[in-house]
Amino acid sequence: MLGLPDRGEATRLLLVRHEETDESMRGRCYGRLDVPLSAAGRQRAEELGAVLSELPLTAVYSSPLSRSLGTAAAIAAAQGLDVLAEERLREIDFGELEGLTYDEVRAERPELYRAWMETPTRVRFPGGEAFTDLQRRVLAAAAEIRSRHDGEAVAIVAHGGVVRVVLADALGLADEALFRLGQSHGGVSVVDWLEEAPVVRLVNAVLYSRA
Repeated sequence: MLGLPDRGEATRLLLVRHEETDESMRGRCYGRLDVPLSAAGRQRAEELGAVLSELPLTAVYSSPLSRSLGTAAAIAAAQGLDVLAEERLREIDFGELEGLTYDEVRAERPELYRAWMETPTRVRFPGGEAFTDLQRRVLAAAAEIRSRHDGEAVAIVAHGGVVRVVLADALGLADEALFRLGQSHGGVSVVDWLEEAPVVRLVNAVLYSRA
């Protein structure tokens, strides 16, 4: 189903966004909050793990947040692997905005909301992180994982922001172009590294029926 070319001696990263979360948090800001998968998300994680089982992996890394760990566990179990949690793969920290709805942010902090909507990669969230913080830690983690698994295929299960950072870096995109990269729940992207040269093979593919 994946239709990927043989990776040869390349180091392959499967980048997977976690499955859908509990509906109680929809429309809210959550980065560091530990929001669980919904019942549908748990089922789809199992389906995704079954689909990805046709692609042998050496390791499965995950953000330490339960929405990613739950998705990663299904992928790892289908491969007979354990999940390796990596703190630097967590989503951006929204600081004081964590748990607020977007409407609440717009009403209570209109200037911050406007800056966030217009120049999202230049905003530092009060009490939280800026995009550059996310970018720095994610790229460092990804580089270490690639070095550790040179010539192998591994999965990284994380968040929309995390996957976008790795893809944007591989594609040489400017920071402000980051959100041109769609990220669906359960979306799979693939990047092969031929030494230090990345080749993007797949972006945000949904590999099973959502019916």
